[in-house]
Amino acid sequence: MTEKKVQGQISALVLSTLAMIVSFAVWSVIAPIATDLQNIYELSEIEKSLLVVTPVVLGSIMRVPMGILTDRFGGRKVYTVTMLTLVLPMTAAGFVHSYSLLLFLTFLIGMAGTTFAIAVTYVTRWFPPEKQGLALGITGMGNLGTAVASFTVPSIYTYLGLSWVFWILAVAIGAMALIFWMGTKELPKPKEVKTLKDSLSVVKHKQTWVLSLFYFLTFGGFIAFSLYLPAILQETYQFSAVHAGLIVAGFVVVATCIRPLGGYLGDKFKPLRVLRWLFIGIVICACAMTITGGTFTFFGISCAVMAALLGAGNGAVFKLVPEVSPNNTGAVTGIVSAIGGVGGFFPPVALGVIKGFTGGYGLGFLLLAVFTAGCLVVISNLYRNNLKERNVLYQ
Repeated sequence: MTEKKVQGQISALVLSTLAMIVSFAVWSVIAPIATDLQNIYELSEIEKSLLVVTPVVLGSIMRVPMGILTDRFGGRKVYTVTMLTLVLPMTAAGFVHSYSLLLFLTFLIGMAGTTFAIAVTYVTRWFPPEKQGLALGITGMGNLGTAVASFTVPSIYTYLGLSWVFWILAVAIGAMALIFWMGTKELPKPKEVKTLKDSLSVVKHKQTWVLSLFYFLTFGGFIAFSLYLPAILQETYQFSAVHAGLIVAGFVVVATCIRPLGGYLGDKFKPLRVLRWLFIGIVICACAMTITGGTFTFFGISCAVMAALLGAGNGAVFKLVPEVSPNNTGAVTGIVSAIGGVGGFFPPVALGVIKGFTGGYGLGFLLLAVFTAGCLVVISNLYRNNLKERNVLYQ
């Protein structure tokens, strides 16, 4: 391997990860101060939940076309343009004073979530298959942006006010776009330019949908906890927004930093075996959270373990994604990550409804355990019986 190629790999990996950290901080801007916004605008639980999860909608749906665009035009261009377009809604959000306008702008801010599909597609092309699990696990550490938001947004809000929360992040994402453009290179385009029909052919692969189901659980669970945990901590344990933000930042750091380990284990062992044990752990942990919600010590320990399980699961799932269709990595990445993002939309809404009807969140954690048990059934039956011809799944 030439020195030039190695430098290209390093810059692609490092700057893609840093860019995703900044982008995910933008994507997660609402959650750390959701309770404060609820008080300002006198929102119901459902209205607050919608405000929190609205960025997830566009950030999830648009991952499919953004992955395809990255395959066609290159990650350097698509990544840079995406970050620059976020400057406008972030700047505008600092001037609004109504719930409806803020809801609309947070929908547009959701484009920040598409950077995951862009980063994974871009980095995948720089690394050989035997190193993609670890490389993509490192790239996935861009999820730390959620921790950055949890840590910084409440402090900015407390000392500078709501407008500066948006304006400071607008400056950060604009600066990151320029740094990424200047510091990365584009690999040569493939000789054959794929049509939209070629890219979307991956929907015919059963593996695409099975991995989407698993990522719906692991990444969706990660996003759901990251977005709604601040509200749970403030409402159930009466923590301040800053204190809750620090705890959520810890959750995100654990889940994110362990993600490369999940990818590494996927490189070294049978990915299904890794996922099976992780899913068993999630079932146990979710059940524990159902019965320990009243005591923060036990609930906090359960959250830390859950963070590790979900984070490792994210890495293990994405070890398999590039193998579904190596020539259409962007399309597969877009679909799987989009469904994973959608997995982060429904739980917060469900938790808001459950809290409204039951006064607590225990039923929500129980539903997580049931859904995870269903994924275990898929691993034991459908996946092993129907997809056994994909030998990579058993390496």
